[in-house]
Amino acid sequence: MRLNFKLLYMTLTKRDLVVRISEETGLNQTQVFAVVQKTLDYITESLANGGKAELRNFGVFEVKVRKARVGRNPRRPEIDVPVPARSMVKFKAGKEMKAQVLKLTPKPTRQAP
Repeated sequence: MRLNFKLLYMTLTKRDLVVRISEETGLNQTQVFAVVQKTLDYITESLANGGKAELRNFGVFEVKVRKARVGRNPRRPEIDVPVPARSMVKFKAGKEMKAQVLKLTPKPTRQAP
């Protein structure tokens, strides 16, 4: 798969996905948008119900609950600020994504002793 150099340094939006998929498949953008949006809706629904969304070779989205804790205001450290427990979405990249991203890591340069 050949990546466009310009895409390496920009944010990929839902609109960008729709346009690119439409161009590659020949489907009209309305159809592609409906499929992309429905996919995201189902992932969101699964997470909202406490489940997880596993997309092989891409990654896993799951809900984790952060424990309640006591925070500190740096300007007034003597005052405790209670931070309540809350749910958040975690993402763990799959094998293929990790491999692609690792290719972008600069190689360490050898320094002379």
